[in-house]
Amino acid sequence: MQLAGSDRAVLQLASKPLQLIHPRRLRPRSSQCSSGFSRVVTCSAVSRPDGPGRPTAAELCQRAVHALAPWLAATAFVSQVLWLGPGDMAQAKHALTADENNTIQLFKKSTPAVVYITNLASKRDQFTMDMQEIPQGAGSGTIWDTEGHIVTNYHVVKGASELMVSLTGGFMDGGPDEYKAKLIGFDADKDVAVLKIDVPDASVLQPLPQGDSADLVVGQKVYAIGNPFGLDHSLTTGVISGMQREISSGINGRPIQGVVQIDAAINPGNSGGPLLDSGGELIGINTAIYSPSGANAGVGFAVPIDILKSSVAQIIKFGKVVRPILGIAFAPEASVEQLGVQGILVLDARKDGPANKAGVHGTSRDTNGRLVLGDVITRFNGQVIKTASDLYKQLDKCKVGDDVDMEVLRDTSKETITIHLEASS
Repeated sequence: MQLAGSDRAVLQLASKPLQLIHPRRLRPRSSQCSSGFSRVVTCSAVSRPDGPGRPTAAELCQRAVHALAPWLAATAFVSQVLWLGPGDMAQAKHALTADENNTIQLFKKSTPAVVYITNLASKRDQFTMDMQEIPQGAGSGTIWDTEGHIVTNYHVVKGASELMVSLTGGFMDGGPDEYKAKLIGFDADKDVAVLKIDVPDASVLQPLPQGDSADLVVGQKVYAIGNPFGLDHSLTTGVISGMQREISSGINGRPIQGVVQIDAAINPGNSGGPLLDSGGELIGINTAIYSPSGANAGVGFAVPIDILKSSVAQIIKFGKVVRPILGIAFAPEASVEQLGVQGILVLDARKDGPANKAGVHGTSRDTNGRLVLGDVITRFNGQVIKTASDLYKQLDKCKVGDDVDMEVLRDTSKETITIHLEASS
């Protein structure tokens, strides 16, 4: 402790007179200093007879007390902090903001609707030759209704010999909340699958309220819940960073349009988990990430709820999604570019398919073995077709039974063909 020169002088003076005064002439008394701390002892004494102008012992004591007051106050404060009880510490906590409270309540309310899915494959043990169920993948799912239907991505359940669903998340441990799931159907074009579990108590099935993806806007806050890397019920937050994105289905390469782009962290195991808005409504399921390393890079994609509603409704009713088809196989885009034309080169028009019935020509060989190119589709329903993605976009706007006009380039001439669209098998 460093003291100013005057303070040191006071303390030196205070120590000397106190030794000369008889104890009976000093009357200790308790007082309270300006800082609010008690138990400070001051001295009351009569004036010393040693000479005129000399300070009394009480005055010297009072000067010492004033000099020590700041350090006494600091010591008392530290003691008070060290002896805080649990109740005092709870009061000292920083209050949660309204946004934090909203996130906490949303997570608590939505978590029961998120499940953990394990994809099991049958493999034969090399030593015993016994068949065993081996986990080959895992992901998340969303309870769709109180009948036990669960929506997830098709790539989560593809190739499974058996599927297990845990309502509390995490790795399988044989708990009472784990059920065998049945694959009702899937939509490979949109990477959507529907499972079903039978539970003895339907009250454990708590589906999420469903929103509307048509009203989503960039900048809107979103929440993603899932089981990344097997870590049950993990929450990440972010915003919608893009709308109307297009990604390719990991199953058949067909483009998925109208996808929602988000910056909430999505990692392996999040697939099939719900994407929620700030009101806790389901607005999509987390599907894919864009990353050169395979880990989250801040660009995730979710299949919007409007696509889910259409696909899930057909899967539950028919066990599959019925879409209009042309019944053709086409060449890679690079091959068409080498020919110097724009469009889709038809390699094959399936027998008895809609295109074949309408007279579309596929690629073939003549009697001499030379390659005869098939029709090149340049327009569909009045829209210019340059890539397979363009054709799929137009087909998604059509219904089974529609009659559409398709313009093709055959040899050096253009022809318009009317095709009656049929349902996919």
